[in-house]
Amino acid sequence: MLAKRIIPCLDIKDGQTVKGTNFVNLRQAGDPVELGKAYSEQGADELVYLDITASHEGRKTFTDLVKRIAAHINIPFTVGGGINELKDVDRLLNAGADKVSINSAAIRNPMLVDEIAKHFGSQVCVVAIDARQTATGWKCYLNGGRVETERYLYEWAKEVNDRGAGEILFTSMDHDGVKTGYANEALAHLSETLDIPVIASGGAGKMEHFRDAFTLGKADAALAASVFHFGEIPIMKLKEYLHEEGISVRL
Repeated sequence: MLAKRIIPCLDIKDGQTVKGTNFVNLRQAGDPVELGKAYSEQGADELVYLDITASHEGRKTFTDLVKRIAAHINIPFTVGGGINELKDVDRLLNAGADKVSINSAAIRNPMLVDEIAKHFGSQVCVVAIDARQTATGWKCYLNGGRVETERYLYEWAKEVNDRGAGEILFTSMDHDGVKTGYANEALAHLSETLDIPVIASGGAGKMEHFRDAFTLGKADAALAASVFHFGEIPIMKLKEYLHEEGISVRL
């Protein structure tokens, strides 16, 4: 059985790590390189860095940051934000990233998933999906949760699976930052219907929430931000707890 992964997520704005609730009310959480290095030493399996206000001007800054991160940490890391074409992927992989995460760009141009998988391999392509439950089902959102689309979570996840994505990173916008647990029912549905790993995101507040994401939600990895950034849950303690609960983790 593959070990379940614990993944701290660092949202980057103007070169600093920030964290919000339901995608708003951002507060600073520290230097992204120092935080990443600390997480690497504390036993995190991977890291995700998201440039949450990625704009054309911000690309160079973020690329330089990725180079600094790569020089200081020794675990795989994924970067996302402002990736719209193959040359963006090439630039970030050359800077030292292991994988890229695409979200809005994939919905606008689904062929981008095929192209990344074909040029760089499926393992490089993480498709992030921000979704919220509506009266008609789980709807996907663009631009950091600002714009509702006509796409639904389950059919969109299946499509990117078939197009060659290596992983799905599913964030429940309703659960983001509120620390009441992950969207386990939706996670379980994704895990059961897709051939690729599913990363749970949005809702971690205590150790039991991680356990539930792995047992009830059947997720392959669990991503969290504030509980790690603000020292509420030490990564090694979390892994020891999960191990005691019978969940396979790398200790």
